Amino acid sequence: MNKRWKRRPEGSTWGDFGPEDELGRLNLLTEEKVLQAVREVRAGKVFCLSLPLDLPGGNVLNPRRHPPILRPTFRDGTPYMNFAFDRLQQSAVDVLSDDQVTLSMQYSTQWDGLCHMGAQFDTQGDGLPRRVYYNGYAAGVDVLGGEGFQEGDAQRDRCCPPGRSYARKLSVSRYAEKGMQGRGVLVDLARHFGPGRIRVGYEGLQAAMREASVAVEPGDMLVLRTGFAEAVVAMGGQPDGHALEAAGAVLDGSDPALLDWIAESGVAAICADNYAVEAYPAGTSGPGHSVLPLHHHCLFKLGVPLAELWYLKDLADWLHEHGRSRFLLTAPPLRLPGAVGSPVTPIATV
Repeated sequence: MNKRWKRRPEGSTWGDFGPEDELGRLNLLTEEKVLQAVREVRAGKVFCLSLPLDLPGGNVLNPRRHPPILRPTFRDGTPYMNFAFDRLQQSAVDVLSDDQVTLSMQYSTQWDGLCHMGAQFDTQGDGLPRRVYYNGYAAGVDVLGGEGFQEGDAQRDRCCPPGRSYARKLSVSRYAEKGMQGRGVLVDLARHFGPGRIRVGYEGLQAAMREASVAVEPGDMLVLRTGFAEAVVAMGGQPDGHALEAAGAVLDGSDPALLDWIAESGVAAICADNYAVEAYPAGTSGPGHSVLPLHHHCLFKLGVPLAELWYLKDLADWLHEHGRSRFLLTAPPLRLPGAVGSPVTPIATV
């Protein structure tokens, strides 16, 4: 029995990959899956799947997240940008620039770590819900900061001083250590449904896959093009919130058949070019409901990483032209210990 929990959510993968697992379904990114992905490289053509990280611009999409701010570093109070080294050493010809950034980790093209979304769940069977994440890792113990933070524990204070945050378990840096390289499979929802906002459940997703002869196998990374990121790019850093609310398909996380398919398909990750992958608000209600049921299902129960705001148009057009849907996907996040989410520059090779 796992020392962190006596009971796990119904249908979850908690413990399936070991009691201390922090990767979830990324464990299905095996050496054989990497080899399968490499076999998809036939043209040697490379696509960058990241938006410029200063998009979407402003904070219309999320008031908590702000564009990156670049600044020079400083040496003795002097900005280290276009810095003439002869200030330090006579006759030196060098000119140096060195910068730093203040960055919301999930502002633009990103990965969600498995500690991005948890739930209140009775892990001990005693009727007391506890704030936990995938595999029973707990707020205030394994994920530090905010309301789960408890001062006075010397070990916690060393890695997470008051006012800070730190994921000792389930950090997105685990993805970087894993490598995040495997076979991507693209489903072009924008081509099937058009660029407008539509909720896509199981039937709609299967229809889009059948139309393009797309097949997904365990360990694949499912990549969804909706057209949302293209609308963001077209707005040039001045996003129109109302227009974006009408742009791009979103998965219907309230559709149990869709959630069942995600579980049964064995996909290792889901990556999308829209903002939240799923519709929000989901329309769920009642005791024990989640406001983001697909996030709850993937991040909390199954350990399936989610990624958002990827730029997929050029790749999707090329794959369509060549009658393909599979490619080598390389998408490691920043290896920043303790981080919950991370910017990513995904690369597709075909």
